Amino acid sequence: MTGIFPQLPAATLQAANLLGQWLAQNESVDGAVDLVVLAGNAVIPSIDAACEVAAAKSCPLLISGGIGHSTTFLYAAIARHPRYNKVQTTGRSEAEILAEIARQFWDIPAERVLIESKSTNCGENAHFTRQMLDVTGLAHANTVVVQDPTMQRRTMATFAHEFRDRKTPPRLMSYPGIVPQLHNSEKGLALMDSQRGLWPVERYLSLILGEIPRLRDDAQGYGPNGKGFISHVTIPAEVEHAWHTLKDDELLIDALKTRSLM
Repeated sequence: MTGIFPQLPAATLQAANLLGQWLAQNESVDGAVDLVVLAGNAVIPSIDAACEVAAAKSCPLLISGGIGHSTTFLYAAIARHPRYNKVQTTGRSEAEILAEIARQFWDIPAERVLIESKSTNCGENAHFTRQMLDVTGLAHANTVVVQDPTMQRRTMATFAHEFRDRKTPPRLMSYPGIVPQLHNSEKGLALMDSQRGLWPVERYLSLILGEIPRLRDDAQGYGPNGKGFISHVTIPAEVEHAWHTLKDDELLIDALKTRSLM
């Protein structure tokens, strides 16, 4: 990753924000909440959102995340944070790190923080979370699920797939805690100044571009007609159009290739 990311044409910028907003699947958290599930990620506002809901609702916080290919991003995010940088990270699972944050900085009692540290991907987050719920008998009829906004919609489809055989599946509420917003600044493309603790712009763009092929319900996708990792997701025409707008923008694709992200 080198230098300033170039500004985008208005149509491409609009497409990126539309795609990012849809992937984030930001829903209101209303009514009863029995459980908050935080899937391990490196987005500080999402981590904070999960802790905030669990603290406000006085409910358990189940944190799912082992050591995977993205764990180093969490280590880096913690090291940059003005308060959380006191938390030891090296060699620890995502769940262990986030549990310490929940206890130490959000005053969530240790008995209300559950750790699942085997999972290394989105599918395992859902699978091992369900296993833990089956073993503990923890109430989860109304469950808030929190994930990196770029992966939130896929995570919700993964959890829906995991609980598909339940006669009465839990009500799963999608809450990433933040919806990223890009803008053209004087110094190039940037995330809104108020949005701290997020990815570099180039990583964010690479992540949202990679999600649509995964979400498709075709032979190459993760849906029932493909790899069978997730429940069917209907992708609106305007979202498909936005994705193609990004893929067809040569300036954007060349900038990502330069940074070895395409």
